[in-house]
Amino acid sequence: MMFFHSKKINNIHNVKSFFFTKKNGFSKGIYKSLNCGKGSNDNKKVVNKNLLCVSKKIKISKKKLILLHQIHSAKVVDLKKIFIVKKFKADGIATKLSNFALCILTADCVPILIADKKNMNIAAIHAGWKGANSGIVENIIKLMKKKGSKISNLIVAVGPCISHKNYEIKEDFIKKIKKKNSNYRKFIIYKKKTTYFNLRKFIEYKFLNLGIKKNNIEHINKDTYSDKKHFFSYRRSVHNNEPDYGRCISIICRY
Repeated sequence: MMFFHSKKINNIHNVKSFFFTKKNGFSKGIYKSLNCGKGSNDNKKVVNKNLLCVSKKIKISKKKLILLHQIHSAKVVDLKKIFIVKKFKADGIATKLSNFALCILTADCVPILIADKKNMNIAAIHAGWKGANSGIVENIIKLMKKKGSKISNLIVAVGPCISHKNYEIKEDFIKKIKKKNSNYRKFIIYKKKTTYFNLRKFIEYKFLNLGIKKNNIEHINKDTYSDKKHFFSYRRSVHNNEPDYGRCISIICRY
């Protein structure tokens, strides 16, 4: 199985990060091959088989893979209990528990993994433009501070996502962004008659604005749209008139 990791996060004692690609799984067709998205129309048994392989790779029980019901929101949850009885409907999660894998599924949106280098806190968020615009970044940092983290101790890994050169937008998108971000022009690129959005830069700005130091932010600078060999892409699937798409999984865990 192929994955990228954050060197900064993996340098923290007993913490590991994994940004898995779509390679070396069992799914077929448009889901080929490591599709971990239970919300896709892929065969559920095959998706579970892929998740089992992921759990073995990271050496954590499949039962302890914490997958969210992602809704493109700003909602975050605190994983406090050892026994999980339901799937959280949220786009961010934090915990101090060991031997749990916090998982994020993406196909162009940004998977973000966060670790406190001094205490036990780890977190993961799914950030598309809607979630980022609504405050998912601010809410997860607020939760981590509530759990005892200091801003200066947080390490952030911003994972593979769609690049600005492939993120074409329309005027209605700009209207929604500018309502909550007076400096929205920093993230808009005008090229000839086409307008693009820099989601990665938008996310980074959010963290910097909260006091995270730039050298504590690490980018896994991969474009999910153009790198069809390694990543699923919602936008690419739409452009190819495909009926559905797979999801890559990103994970942070403390052992």
